[in-house]
Amino acid sequence: MSFFAPLGALLSSLADALDPVFGASATAAAIVVLTLCVRLALHPLARSAARGERARSALAPQLAELRRKHGKNPEKLQRATVELHKKAGVSPVAGCLPTLAQLPVFYVMYHLFSTGSGGDLLDHTLLGAPLGDRWADALGSGGPLGAHGLVYLGLFAIVAAVATWTYRRARKAAAAAPAPAAGDTQPPGMAAMARITPLLSFGTLITVAVVPLAAGLYVVTTTLWSAVERAYLHRAPAELRGDERVSVPS
Repeated sequence: MSFFAPLGALLSSLADALDPVFGASATAAAIVVLTLCVRLALHPLARSAARGERARSALAPQLAELRRKHGKNPEKLQRATVELHKKAGVSPVAGCLPTLAQLPVFYVMYHLFSTGSGGDLLDHTLLGAPLGDRWADALGSGGPLGAHGLVYLGLFAIVAAVATWTYRRARKAAAAAPAPAAGDTQPPGMAAMARITPLLSFGTLITVAVVPLAAGLYVVTTTLWSAVERAYLHRAPAELRGDERVSVPS
């Protein structure tokens, strides 16, 4: 219990501060504020991930050459790829760090509103929908177009819009990418993975539907932040990225 108490106390304090403005939805607003604070703290990791993504794109010709050279020897190909990344100062897992760093906060949020350890936080609502309920509960009290169901439909609409934008952006980037050179062989399953990956963002809809509303609100907020942050980092002017130039080994 002591592990989850600090976040519960923090949420209560934020809700008290926001109550004059948001009233009964003050705790929901506190969740949004807390989420934004977490993502702001993780922004340096997101910048590092974007820098790593650009670096990996710059390494594409060298990686293609390694696949042509060592395609029949997976172990040698892996060693050569690791060495190339090491020389360029690129970490293949850097893009996962912002997501991984959020998992503890999401878990605590889920625990508070699904096990009853959140105390009186469970009595708070978002536009009338209890923060401890799930979509199934909303369907049982008025159906999808009931007062509670409409709250979930609003969250679903936001997630669907972000997922659609992400999917179209990924497809556009894939279409703009140079075609593989003749004789270049891709790792097994890479083509299928490239088609499936843009669709994974729609899986957030399932998450929002099955977790407590409080955790779903966290997911929706962080998903929206990720979309805006990614657009900003990949459209930032050159002067903002002056320290992110990557030296590609020859």
